[in-house]
Amino acid sequence: MLLPILGVVLGLALLTLAADQFVVGATRIAARLRVSTVVIGAVVIGFGTSAPELVVSVLAGLQGSLDLAVGNIVGSNVANLSLVLGVAALISPVTVSSPVLRREAPLSLGLVLLFGLLLQTGTLTLLDGALLFTGLVAALSITLFSARRPGAPGAPVAVDSVQEFLGTGARLSLPRESTRTLLGLLGTLGAAQLLVVSATTVARELGLSEAFIGLTVVAIGTSLPELATAVQAARRDETDLLIGNLLGSNVFNSGAVAAAAAVAGAGQPISGTVSGVGTVLMVGVATLATLFMVSRRTVHRIEALLLLAIYVATLPLLAG
Repeated sequence: MLLPILGVVLGLALLTLAADQFVVGATRIAARLRVSTVVIGAVVIGFGTSAPELVVSVLAGLQGSLDLAVGNIVGSNVANLSLVLGVAALISPVTVSSPVLRREAPLSLGLVLLFGLLLQTGTLTLLDGALLFTGLVAALSITLFSARRPGAPGAPVAVDSVQEFLGTGARLSLPRESTRTLLGLLGTLGAAQLLVVSATTVARELGLSEAFIGLTVVAIGTSLPELATAVQAARRDETDLLIGNLLGSNVFNSGAVAAAAAVAGAGQPISGTVSGVGTVLMVGVATLATLFMVSRRTVHRIEALLLLAIYVATLPLLAG
């Protein structure tokens, strides 16, 4: 029992470290190429911080543990907009200033709703994967078009702000950052494999369901890159990067990661815990967070406490 637990801890630590290097490298490259703040937050960082979920879920699906894979996706979506957003807003109220992001929030919610609806069949099929991937392409296309439209608010080039956010100097080496990105990706692959094998072993030996492990331990672990990025962004008042990261991560989780899991584990059963309580929690948190972003345009500390309370209060229900 001790070795699998150590494997989970080591896997999470290595996963966080490797994914962080992947995100830093990819974001620095994007900044050097003069990509806008919104695109960096919603696409580059959003995808980069979803890399752990992608690798873990695909490996779990290939190894016959679609329940763990989907539980990881659902749990990560919940953690992003409750735990991560809540912690960031406690540090400093999060204001959604970019109209592009206010447009992306409903798109992210729509993809989460589609994912939750497809889970009600008790499995994921290749057709489900195709639908989710199509939704991903549509959401990204709308976001990128909005961000690149001439004169669109929130579309300024982000080199200075992103370099300050990442603690970089005025000059960036593309070969060095490309190497950092590649090594970070390879490290993410290896750490994810260790995490999946160790987590499934712990679940069996403790008599816990793989769904519960995926919804909680693995989901929180794979959301650590989002948490680290969000805390850093909140401290620097980079709210567009913060919100873009979280919304982009949920878009990629519900589109790319879920589609990949559907291909890797097509037809495998998904437990009622994931398709029932987990999905209701995912959709509910996404809806509440979207309302805060679109209508109030600011997530204050009181809303942050509400999101955190919902997350903590529902954890025992996921064990059922």
